[in-house]
Amino acid sequence: MENEIIEVKQAEMLAAINRTEVDMQIATAKQYPRDLSQVLNKIATFAKMDKETAEDCFYVLRRKDRDGNDSLIEGLSVRMAEIIASAWGNLRIQTRIIGNDGRMITAQAMCHDLESNVAVCKEVSRSITTRTGKTYSQDMQIVTGNAASSIAFRNAVLAVIPKAITKKIINDVKAVAMGQSIDLEQSRKNVIAYYNRVGVKTDQLLRYLGVKSIEEIDQRMIFELRALRNAIEEGTTTVKETFIDPEKEAQAAAEAVKNATTAKDKAAAALAAATGEAPLPATPAVEDVEAEEIDPETGEVKKVKKSSKK
Repeated sequence: MENEIIEVKQAEMLAAINRTEVDMQIATAKQYPRDLSQVLNKIATFAKMDKETAEDCFYVLRRKDRDGNDSLIEGLSVRMAEIIASAWGNLRIQTRIIGNDGRMITAQAMCHDLESNVAVCKEVSRSITTRTGKTYSQDMQIVTGNAASSIAFRNAVLAVIPKAITKKIINDVKAVAMGQSIDLEQSRKNVIAYYNRVGVKTDQLLRYLGVKSIEEIDQRMIFELRALRNAIEEGTTTVKETFIDPEKEAQAAAEAVKNATTAKDKAAAALAAATGEAPLPATPAVEDVEAEEIDPETGEVKKVKKSSKK
């Protein structure tokens, strides 16, 4: 009997393997369904293990609404999504980078509840260019891609798991996170030290919180600053986006253009105003003065004009 040649297409083979894996996971999930009370107990146990863990479960952002007023945006962090996913169980979660056009990097996350057969796919895009349009280095693109993947993971998990389930314990976790510290003064020092390390001055923190002195920072504000730290570290926002006031920057840029004395300085200041970069110091103004010079060939005394700084 002649040997029969069987041709196997790689794409079809991979699809069959993937389908088999999913079917096995669904069968296992149906055989060992989750217990809702146990899930809630696990989430509460993990999230309230200590004050630091509870603080890591939230992020807080301040944004301007359409009326120009500060609006507080609060949500669950990537760390909390990890805790919920681990306790919920019977989930199939995948993340990947699906796009990079040199300006934006896009991550995609898929979360599939194997019991309810509900699947959600979320995409998150992050800029990989500076304010002047320069593309990030390769290492920074990897960091930005990882941040986008983490945020997409969080969004997908929280979209699959009903909010009504987790809402019950969120307030308990927040109570632990906002619990009175043994030393409020030390907590202030720690949170201020962190923001100083990432380039935020103390007066910027006070202006952000709307207070005039460090002593006015209470436990609620410390919670907000720590939750904001979570948002910065996971890539939801940036230090510049949060603490730099566009109106004040525009005023400073306009002042730099006004104070510039030479055409070169005015052009540089205008460019800085357009790109958002810090303006360069203006060149001191000069004036013309007369001076005497002797011609070395003829010995003739000549009067020439020279530029002198004011």
